[in-house]
Amino acid sequence: MANDAALRPFFYQNLARHLGATSAKKLARLGLHSVTDLLWYVPFRLSDPGDLVPISRLRPDMPAVVELEITSTTSKTTRTGTVVVEVAGTDGHDTMTLVHFTRRRNLIAYYKKRFTPGTRGFFAGTAKDSYGTIQFSHPDAYLYEHPSQRAAALREATELQPVYHASSAVGSSAIATAVGAILDTARDGDIPEIIPDAIRAEHDMPSLAQTFRNVHQPADADTYAKALGHLKFTEAFLLQLLLAQRRQAAKELRATAWPISEDGLVRRFDAALPFDLTEGQRTVGDQIASDLSNPTPMMRLLQGDVGAGKTVVALRAMLQVVDGGGQAVLLAPTEVLAYQHYRTLTALVADLGVHVTLVTGSQKSAERRRTRAEVASGEASIIVGTHALFSNDVIFTDVGLVVVDEQHRFGVEQRDQLRHGPTGPAHILHMTATPIPRTIALTVFGDLEVSTLREVPAGRAAVETFRVANDNERWMARMWARAAEEVAAGGRVFVVCPRIGTDDDASDGADLIEAEDDKPRVLAGVAATAAALADNPALAGISIGQLHGRMSAADKDAAMAAFAAGEAPILVTTTVIEVGVDVPDATVMIILDADRFGLAQLHQLRGRIGRGTKPGLCFVVSQQPTLPSADRLAEFCATTDGFHLAEVDLANRREGDVLGRYQTGGRSGLRVLSAVSDRPIIEHARTAARQTVAANPELANEPGLRAALLELAAEGEYLERT
Repeated sequence: MANDAALRPFFYQNLARHLGATSAKKLARLGLHSVTDLLWYVPFRLSDPGDLVPISRLRPDMPAVVELEITSTTSKTTRTGTVVVEVAGTDGHDTMTLVHFTRRRNLIAYYKKRFTPGTRGFFAGTAKDSYGTIQFSHPDAYLYEHPSQRAAALREATELQPVYHASSAVGSSAIATAVGAILDTARDGDIPEIIPDAIRAEHDMPSLAQTFRNVHQPADADTYAKALGHLKFTEAFLLQLLLAQRRQAAKELRATAWPISEDGLVRRFDAALPFDLTEGQRTVGDQIASDLSNPTPMMRLLQGDVGAGKTVVALRAMLQVVDGGGQAVLLAPTEVLAYQHYRTLTALVADLGVHVTLVTGSQKSAERRRTRAEVASGEASIIVGTHALFSNDVIFTDVGLVVVDEQHRFGVEQRDQLRHGPTGPAHILHMTATPIPRTIALTVFGDLEVSTLREVPAGRAAVETFRVANDNERWMARMWARAAEEVAAGGRVFVVCPRIGTDDDASDGADLIEAEDDKPRVLAGVAATAAALADNPALAGISIGQLHGRMSAADKDAAMAAFAAGEAPILVTTTVIEVGVDVPDATVMIILDADRFGLAQLHQLRGRIGRGTKPGLCFVVSQQPTLPSADRLAEFCATTDGFHLAEVDLANRREGDVLGRYQTGGRSGLRVLSAVSDRPIIEHARTAARQTVAANPELANEPGLRAALLELAAEGEYLERT
């Protein structure tokens, strides 16, 4: 470890030590704190300033470099208060103007001091025609005082310029200057090698130091592209190596093996089911049963589209453990979902003599004592609960399996506790109803085996989806009338709002997309919407309930119970009903401000209806049918295939948002790697990482790689699910 620590003084050092406190403070606003941060902050494109030409050859929209001698600098103030600084110059034959716009007095003085008459230099910009006069707006300037400096200034003016994502506090050129200072300061060995030599040789990769120079200060576009590719592979390799190490560490643990009994609970459960398991359920069930029969702890992710029957598959696994005398735990992210699972599992095992217990944080003292006693005595074979299961007063006997539903909603410390189980290493089954694109599965869940359910069990009703324009009064009236008709026929209606209240920003877990225009807009809130519906003549006589995250657990349970029983057959709610809520009589889903939801969340919400034998109707209400959101909503209306929608959603997301949707508590972006478009690189890196761990599990003689992994793990980036 001493050798690893010795690498930290430069590569992981704070920028203030090298650039000064002022520059470091500005860069910190971009999230750049260390040398590593800055070097990995690569330019997103290169700017070609164009060739050196005389003024006479300039044409509008032409990027070019001109050599000028400044003849005058003047300024004028517009009616809006903006100051226009005009710098006139000549190339000896023709004249042109360099224009700068500002409201800052210090910049006015700066321009006048810098561009005094007689000053010579090269100016790079894009030519514009202003009333018959050619000008540059805010050109880059490369000045020289002596003829001996001319060649260096010309070289700097005409070479490719890296362009960085910048801010008002620190511009792209300032970032380039900071990077240059760091690269000039770095000595041999200051930037340690991360990729093992054999892999670098295989991919014809230069040193990491040279790779950083090639991406920040490239000689040409090809050099930049190759360097960027090498950095993408380096980042992917680090991520996959960390996953491979965790995978290897999990394999070294020993859990109890729970072989399936030929005439036990699983067989009895299957025989009593009123429907046949799908082929997918049987295949995935066999994979899980095989995992449970081994002492190596299962680390498997079960993903399936809404209504694909994941709960039945998970219950069969729990029964396999219970059959052997162990306990099975189902961990849910919310009390609403935990209670739903408790009711479902209790009903499914009613004839098997298996006791199911619910453990939540809101239980009263007497109920709390009873449930804890059932768990501690072993009377409870299946325990369903929320984060309350991590409390010190919950004592298990022999936990063989932990099923984690919607695992990405749990914090890192809680998920860490799961790795070793409440009573020792346990088998872990992660379960999600959010279809996960292949690149995300590789990037975030690479240490897990992935099982996928695509088929929907027979008997599930179809759901039709329609888009409704908010300003079309006739369509809106017909939608509410249709909702009333469904209620009259015994159905239930969900009305989903993006906000709890219209006067706050509480989205209650909704994964909202930013507005696509600048128009002020009040998003629908639960209370205001419920009040408006109570006054809607089409819904006269229909009781309307409310549900959101600020309600107490008891009030949430009461609202859901009233909805399920038909006492309040219309439920105005936030996205707290997004996953797991199972009300077979729910036939209508109305989503307000639907253009602000992503495709994946819209699909999850739609999955709450059509869960019985009655067909479902989903209405997505949008105020912006002509903006890009219209394409997203049209795609949603056209298909019920969650895996297709997940891929479309991934392609439409901003890169920085991609990973944040599949994890909690870590940074949501990658440095240079794209989870959207770099799948081949990720797959290649995964193979290399697994081979590296297999051949050199301790990473002997790889101090730079070990240090990089320690840094990645310390920051808790990307991978804290396990």
